[in-house]
Amino acid sequence: MTSLTTNLKLFSVATGLVFSLGACSSSADNGGNSQDTTAVVGDTTKYDPVETEAANTDYKPAFEGQTRIAGVKTSTEYSVRMLSDGLDSPWGVTSLPDGRLLITEKGGTMRIASQDGTLSEKITGLPEVNDARQGGLLGLTIDPDFSNNRMVYWTFSEETDGKNLTAVAKGKLADDEKTIENVKVIYRATPGHKSELHYGGRILFDKSGNIVFSTGERSDLDTRPLSQDLQTSLGKIIRITTDGQPAAGNPFEGNSEARPEIYSYGHRNVQGLAFHPVTGDLWETEFGPRGGDEVNLVKPGLNYGWPTITYGLEYSGEVIGEPIQQKEGMEQPVYYWDPVISPSGITFYAGNEIPEWENNLFIAALSGTHIARLVIKDNKVVGEERLLVDEVQRFRDITQGEDGALYAVTDQGRLYRVGK
Repeated sequence: MTSLTTNLKLFSVATGLVFSLGACSSSADNGGNSQDTTAVVGDTTKYDPVETEAANTDYKPAFEGQTRIAGVKTSTEYSVRMLSDGLDSPWGVTSLPDGRLLITEKGGTMRIASQDGTLSEKITGLPEVNDARQGGLLGLTIDPDFSNNRMVYWTFSEETDGKNLTAVAKGKLADDEKTIENVKVIYRATPGHKSELHYGGRILFDKSGNIVFSTGERSDLDTRPLSQDLQTSLGKIIRITTDGQPAAGNPFEGNSEARPEIYSYGHRNVQGLAFHPVTGDLWETEFGPRGGDEVNLVKPGLNYGWPTITYGLEYSGEVIGEPIQQKEGMEQPVYYWDPVISPSGITFYAGNEIPEWENNLFIAALSGTHIARLVIKDNKVVGEERLLVDEVQRFRDITQGEDGALYAVTDQGRLYRVGK
């Protein structure tokens, strides 16, 4: 499809036009943590928290700044362009070495988008997916040596024996870019379950060349406790080799009471995974229920608490469990939202065109219909901004392109570029 490019629209706080360009952060808001050396430019004003709606609960945060942190606003001018609206329910986006973007579509196909938004024909040859409700073709990543081997890795919801599960597959992008060749499913997150919800599904490579991906706990009351069960793959972050075997050095290696591929556990439905560009730490975002969406700093072998501790409620408004928000041996989120924004894909900004964004975390928000920018210092969130609010799109995934800009896809089929 021919790309659709909007006219450049710049926003200032004073005029209230379409796209947010004004914002600021203090010298303390320099993204990342104490190892970061990037200087922050812009005004030092602190704004009111961006969330103004009432919370669902009266639960108290475990520490100051764990929720509703002060607002910030970007002071550097940047542009926002809608490159295309011709995607079919895109779910994941990643950058190719030549600057184009490889995108999954929920129904079971991939597309390649050029930097001007021109879309390829649908790439076929992938395994059949169950795309009902939250299922389908989900996250993707490319091999670190893609330029030579053209290997692509992805997650999808697979139906087997009347049940659904999160599966990981790999295959080679054909030279003509029309199909994926030699497809092989390398991992299945068991047990399967009839639910069509909470598959997790983000996937990426770590610096050692192993695959890290997320699974959900499948949503139902009877599967929730499996997040805490180390003999299952549900509600986990998993670390495997490119052949689907447990990666060496995993925290439960040699433990007969745990699956050796498990990296962390106690998760609800992780749809955001990213490595910090300076520290190399793994960060994630996961959906809470009614309230309690989380940002977590993931450490190997740790328990992130679901469903024992949570800052949310049942969708009915009933409490979950005891209810408690803190428990020894269970990790606290670095940050949480109540009400929810439904955080999906995430990326850290590692460009240099907008210095005040350096090492900030950008989050594609679904029900929030915006891109959230979190300023992080010493592993704490110190500022929050909402971008592209006026687009009223369900942002599903976001990545940084080879040109240093941010690229985001939405459930409604749009591809955006955000940058200089």
